Amino acid sequence: MAHYDLEEQEQIDSLKTWWKMHGNLITGIVTVACLAVIGWQGWNWHQRSQSAQAAAIYGVLEQAVAARDGQKIKGAAGELAEKFSTTTYAALGALQAARQSFEAGDLKTAKAQLTWAAENGKDEIKDLARLRLAAVLLDENAYDEALKQLDATHAPAFSGRFQELKGDVLAAQGKKSEALLAYKAAQGKNESKAGVAGELLQQKIDSLGEAA
Repeated sequence: MAHYDLEEQEQIDSLKTWWKMHGNLITGIVTVACLAVIGWQGWNWHQRSQSAQAAAIYGVLEQAVAARDGQKIKGAAGELAEKFSTTTYAALGALQAARQSFEAGDLKTAKAQLTWAAENGKDEIKDLARLRLAAVLLDENAYDEALKQLDATHAPAFSGRFQELKGDVLAAQGKKSEALLAYKAAQGKNESKAGVAGELLQQKIDSLGEAA
């Protein structure tokens, strides 16, 4: 049998005393930490599961788009929005469904779907939704509502497109001077300078003459 010398026994006694004083606290901290790790892992698993399920439904939506099946497109987009609203697939689905609704002449549904994407989408998807919604509102002569969408905060990469569409709305209102300023601002953005897009923008500027 092992024998402890006096110094070792004193250390053991001190450790026992310390544990009696702090053991419950240490145990509680360890338990909370373990629960936090388990909770984090569970949340990550839930997120992965949600994303996988949403991806599967979005795959169905894409097939419906290819087949031009409006009912399936709306159904899949609706399920994504209802059950998987926090995923990127839901906002992408809303954009796809809005395009189908617009092409079918159902502007009311298209606006609802684009509004949802603008309010629930993230980053580029939100900006695209706002641009498309503003374009639909312009077609309906809802100029003030269109401008409200275009005045919303957006990523710098989309500034040219926002400014150009704003110019379109202002031109439709007969506000030529303001429209020209918007077109010039759009022209100053890199994405609007070259190619066909740049030529079309220049034509819009030329059509306003010296309005400013």
